[in-house]
Formats: sequence, structure tokens, C-alpha cells
Amino acid sequence: MSAGNNRGIALIITLTAITIIIAVALELNRQMRKSVMSAATTKNQMSLSHMVHSGVEIGKAILSQDKTDSPNVSVQDDWADPEIIQHYLAQLPFETGDIRLEITDERSRMQLNALVAFPDGRDFDPQQLQLWQHFFALMFAGAQQESANFVFDGGNITPDMIINPVKDWLDSGDDDAITGLTGAEEDHYRMLDPPYGCRNGPFKHVLELMRVKNISREMFYSFDIDNYVTVYGMTPAGEDGHRFTYDGKININTAEMPVIAALLPEGYEFLAEEIVAYREEKADGEYLYDLTPPNWYKSVPGAEEINIDPNLITTESDHFRIVCSAEQDGIIVQATVIVQREKDEDTGRWYCRPLSWSYQDI
Repeated sequence: MSAGNNRGIALIITLTAITIIIAVALELNRQMRKSVMSAATTKNQMSLSHMVHSGVEIGKAILSQDKTDSPNVSVQDDWADPEIIQHYLAQLPFETGDIRLEITDERSRMQLNALVAFPDGRDFDPQQLQLWQHFFALMFAGAQQESANFVFDGGNITPDMIINPVKDWLDSGDDDAITGLTGAEEDHYRMLDPPYGCRNGPFKHVLELMRVKNISREMFYSFDIDNYVTVYGMTPAGEDGHRFTYDGKININTAEMPVIAALLPEGYEFLAEEIVAYREEKADGEYLYDLTPPNWYKSVPGAEEINIDPNLITTESDHFRIVCSAEQDGIIVQATVIVQREKDEDTGRWYCRPLSWSYQDI
């Protein structure tokens, strides 16, 4: 073999070795960067988790103190004041990152499970049925005003197309009798792909609504249903401790405008905006109006002769939604916590017991 050929083979071997070394070096570098980034992400996740938990604890503390001060719950309370909440958050010992905290009253929402009269759990609650019909009629009318071609799943939709299947999902002991022409019981859901059962009992979570006939994901999020409906508010019914009911009362001191409008008599929905503004009116930094009696709304100009069914409203609440998010280095973690205020029998102090936690990376 000639010397020239030997030098050529040696050069090829050398180049191949260099290529392999470079490839290995690049892979090691990639893995090291990945490990460093993973470690940094893990550190950030741990830090964000601590921040979120701290924010939730502050929310619980504010709510507990608020109950100590007054049984009345309104948008005038400390828990509803963003400036006061921010003042408390500023005391947290986190040098970097940002924490946001929002507290809302679950009683400001319509009780989904109150649509059926528990503990029997078979028939509509008449007052709740009227409330729900009014609510969805207003929601659909508003959507039609925004878009003349408003349809869902290719067709027009009416309140009964939502309310009847919700009732069938809730009711029990009715031998799977379908409500109206638009209801749906077990047979309907078993024919779906994939099939699933009808609960025939109280909803466990608002998101469960998207399993009900005619309630698509598009509808649920388009109308922001989670913001106006709750599954919480169960109370004992009877002395045996095994039966329960949902009174369906809405806190008129905290309910948002669409819910207030649904509570008002038909034709007077325009007063909802005035009622909401009345609750928050201030002078020299002080709230002007007392929201203690449930019928305070009659003091709103134009509402003197209006009557809201007293079985539908209250001014008290012990169920709240705490939403806390923390951000650091572009990573955001959010927790939604439902709490119930309870009184410690030994100390007499109020505290917040978590009923549910859910986390979300944003």
C-alpha cells in the first residue's frame, strides 16, 4: 500500500474521531444545559408553590377576621378590597416573583344543585326554576344582540334545552323519566362515544356541566358559567345527619350583575347596574350605604316598588373561592381553593376549612 493511501486513511480516521468527539461534546453540553434548566425550573416550581400557599393562607386569615368582625358579607368587606389584599401580600418575605390574590363569595353564584328540591331530589324547586329560566333567557338574548347569527351546535337554543337535561342529571327516584322534550336520562348518555352514566344526584364540580346534554365546552366558556354557578352550599336537612338540602340563596351583597339581573322581575333587569353601583358608592373614602338587611335594594332609585323573592336572597355567606397565582421567571402557577368558614368549638375562633384545591400552570 502506498504512503499516500496510508495518509488518506489516517486523515479519514482522524476526521471521524473528531466528528464523534464533537458530537459527544455537544450532547453532553445539551444534557448539562437541560439539567441546569430542569434544576432551575424545579427550584422555581418549589418557590412558586410556597408563594401560592402563602397567598392562600393570607386569604383564609382575612376571611376569618372578617367573620369575627361581622356576620354580614358584602363587597364592602376587606376580603373584597384589592388594595387591602395587596397590603397583606406585601408583607410576605419573597424577594423575587409576583403574587396575585382574589377572593370571591361562592354565595354570589347560583347554586347549581338547588335547581332540584333536595332531600327528595325529584322535582324542580319552583323559585329556582324561574331564576334559571330568567338567567339563561338574558344570557341568550345578550348573545343574540352581539351576533344575529348566534347558534350553538348548528341550531338555536332555549333555556329549557339547558335546564331540562340539568334537572334530569340531578334528579333521582323518578324511574328515569325524561323532563320535557329536551331532557336526557341514562339511555342518552350510554349511547354516546365514549358512553358514561347520568349522575342522578348533586353535581360534584361545575365542570361536570360539560357532560350534560346540550352544554358544550364552547357554551360553558363563552358564557363564563363557572363565574355565575357553584356546587357549594349544602346544609343539613333533618336531625339524622344523613339528609341534606341546598337553600339556593344568593348573596345580594356580592352577586355580579348578570345574577342580579336574573333575580329582578322581568322588565326591570336594567336596575341591576344601579344596584351594583349602589353597593360600592363612596364619599371621602367611606361606603355610603348599609347592606345589612336583604331588602336594602329597595333604596336604590327606581327600585322602590320592586320585590325580589326573599327565598332567593341573603346577606350572609361562609363559602368563598380563593384564587392565588404566583409568577417567577416567566413561569406562572395558580391555585383555586374553595373554603368554608367554621367556628372552632374549643377556642370560639373562626377559621377556613378547605373544601377543594386545584392547581393550574399558566
